[in-house]
Amino acid sequence: MEYKDYYKIMGVERSASADELKKAHRKLARKYHPDVSHEKDAEARFKDVSEAYEVLRDPEKRTAYDQLGAHWKAGQDFRPPPDWNAGAEHAGSGFDWGFTNSGAGTGADFSDFFESLFSHGFTAPPRRGSEKRGNAHTRRASFSSRGQDHHAKILIDLEDVYSGAAKTLSLRLPQPNGQGRNVEATHQISFDVPKGIRAGQHIRLAGQGSAGAGGGQAGDLYLEVAFRPRAAGSPNYRVDKHDVYLDLPITPWEAALGAEVEAPTPTGTVEVKIPAASSSGRQLRLKGRGIPGSTPGDFYFVLQLVTPPAHTESDKSLYIDMAQQFKSFKPRG
Repeated sequence: MEYKDYYKIMGVERSASADELKKAHRKLARKYHPDVSHEKDAEARFKDVSEAYEVLRDPEKRTAYDQLGAHWKAGQDFRPPPDWNAGAEHAGSGFDWGFTNSGAGTGADFSDFFESLFSHGFTAPPRRGSEKRGNAHTRRASFSSRGQDHHAKILIDLEDVYSGAAKTLSLRLPQPNGQGRNVEATHQISFDVPKGIRAGQHIRLAGQGSAGAGGGQAGDLYLEVAFRPRAAGSPNYRVDKHDVYLDLPITPWEAALGAEVEAPTPTGTVEVKIPAASSSGRQLRLKGRGIPGSTPGDFYFVLQLVTPPAHTESDKSLYIDMAQQFKSFKPRG
């Protein structure tokens, strides 16, 4: 049996991070996918890449694989050391490494090298003749695989974060077609937006990913949250972690003399007291009225001074009088 250098197959260093592995897998999967690739031996290369990623993406399997050492070279005759994975059952795996078949459409057709390391404690004998190949097929058939996880991005309204909301989402997800390949189908998925969730966080929907094979459990669906852009004419809220900001236009006389004005928030309209002698850019805080949470954020009105246009001679005269009245005022002093 030949040793497989999974790092070489993926084209990464042994120190590669999870993100580097993910990027390499996406690039190679696109290049060698049998449905689209014109590369020679695309299907075999695609299976090798899927198998390598299956091992290296999982910290437990990767650690076990790395225990074999870096002195092996691809193609060398290989036998796992006796009891090399002893104790795996105490790590919660029970010798069932729960591989997820990251190469959609390939089925559970992993190599004997993979099986010798990650099947139920089995150490592969030399492959000699059809009888041994038949045993290998039996071993593969005993595997069950967890379905692949999926990821999607959803847009929600800021108001949903304040109270929580029930949502329905239409997604096109791959599902087995009974012929060893996955085809896309539309799924209607209902879920709840948790109160206080922030942009960039994920909602996990257990069992809503790809179906498992051989009785394995389904994968999960992860929804990354982002806030929907505000429609024209709606309050243009800005969110910074737990805090929420809104520009509040005020007139020169409201800024100078002080005033009480109505202003919108995600939970309804409030009365805002503008202190006298306010200037543009001043922030008025509503404590605890930001994103809900164990420590809720704050809501800030950012004052924006808006001057009326001088369209008529009367308007212009008023500004001339104001300039004379405040000629000692130096805004750029």
